[in-house]
Amino acid sequence: MKSQILVENKPKKINSNSGEKILKININRICNCPQNKLSCLDAKTWTKYQVGIWEFFYEKRDIRDKNIHPAVFPIELPKRCIELFTHKGELVLDPFVGIGTTLIAAKDLERNAIGFDLNKKYVELANKRINKEKQLFDSNTKQIAICDDAFNINKYLEEKTISLCVTSPPYANMLNKQRLNKSFRSDLRKKKYYLDIQQYSQNERDLGTMEPKKYIKALQEIFKNILPLLKAKAHCVININDLWVNDKRIPLHVMVIKAMEEVGYELRNIIIWDKRKLVNKVGIFGWPSNYITMGATFEYLLDFWKPE
Repeated sequence: MKSQILVENKPKKINSNSGEKILKININRICNCPQNKLSCLDAKTWTKYQVGIWEFFYEKRDIRDKNIHPAVFPIELPKRCIELFTHKGELVLDPFVGIGTTLIAAKDLERNAIGFDLNKKYVELANKRINKEKQLFDSNTKQIAICDDAFNINKYLEEKTISLCVTSPPYANMLNKQRLNKSFRSDLRKKKYYLDIQQYSQNERDLGTMEPKKYIKALQEIFKNILPLLKAKAHCVININDLWVNDKRIPLHVMVIKAMEEVGYELRNIIIWDKRKLVNKVGIFGWPSNYITMGATFEYLLDFWKPE
């Protein structure tokens, strides 16, 4: 089986079944922090991040066009996690890298990073964004997007090399249906994206095509394979949200916690991503007889680590 590594838009054929660890990327600190420090973060910023409700805002470099990618988080989200849980020079992993937001954040903070995605178009755009950033600001670190299945990540990296895994996987098959725009006010619903299917792909290996139970099983297997690659006490942050299916809540965040703990991760923190300032002209859900919290106003950041 042949797969492609796309580095700086130059494909390199590799044999992913050979067992050889292909990637050569630095994983060691390039800072002067004491060994007992979790990260390079100063005490003042650490105190600010202790609050368990986080807000993020988009910047000009963020891509928010749903025709390019249907679900992009702000650069500030992985940046904050990278600041909290790594040192300069260490290695960051995003198993569902999309168009490279985590790689951009790692570049800004002088961390090495690698991301994986099934969608070749996304990977090419991610590497293009990284190359553009290199022209503006270069460092001794490397950021790479690779077109391959997240199930194969352990074929590319040695054990105990990753200092942080941070990602936003598909939320099961939430996007794999016609968009009714119920989060918009009624007079806006039948405008942009109405009845579109804003799905990443129709690849059967794409987690975004799977119903919740199958999705959780696949996600569990992916992170089971990633666990040996993490250093002891390395953190793994997963951005997730719950689903509403046939007027019933599917608690994906609870299902993810259980699945991760079953394969050896330990839950450390649950952080709420407060998105209220990013949402406007919202519709009314369930009024006056069926109270439903609006999922577009918050998401979960589940923070695990690999026990020592």
